[in-house]
Amino acid sequence: MNSKARSVSLSGLFAALIAVGAFIQIKIPLPLYEMHFTLQWFFVVCAALLLGTRGAVLSVGVYLLIGLAGVPVFAAGGGPAYVLRPGFGFLLGFLFAAPVISGIAKAVDSFVRKLLAAVIGMVVYYTVGAAYFYLMKNLYAGEAVAWKVVIVEYCLITVLPDLLLCLLAALLSNRLQPRLNRILNGGK
Repeated sequence: MNSKARSVSLSGLFAALIAVGAFIQIKIPLPLYEMHFTLQWFFVVCAALLLGTRGAVLSVGVYLLIGLAGVPVFAAGGGPAYVLRPGFGFLLGFLFAAPVISGIAKAVDSFVRKLLAAVIGMVVYYTVGAAYFYLMKNLYAGEAVAWKVVIVEYCLITVLPDLLLCLLAALLSNRLQPRLNRILNGGK
């Protein structure tokens, strides 16, 4: 199997891991919306740190397309109507965060750089998710929701657990990177 086929296979594997991560969840009932804390973010960060920009974006993109096609791989199902859910912005945030993480992390191969990349990516992920949530609630659903409510009730509640996932992903990717490089280079 050539290197390109290995890369595409690994992207498919990470798309599947992101889907599995959606089912490892803690449901958080909130006043405006039931939120799910999942392990999806962990696998998105791992994909970005291990596969590079192209592989990470491919992984997240395939995951999103499968879910939007109707396969219930998101934390609360799937299908094209999922884009109307206020929480879809956080899934969309994965797609924006992945290239940011891999772009920052590839410059220097160190644990600190990977952790910093993951945290900056998390800011991107939360920004996209919060903006989408705010717009969907205020413009589409017609429910007046203040920015403060979105930030406090829908972002801050999961910041610490997601920071922990960033730390774990940086640690794991540091350990797996040499092995993955051998796989991508045909075992050499």
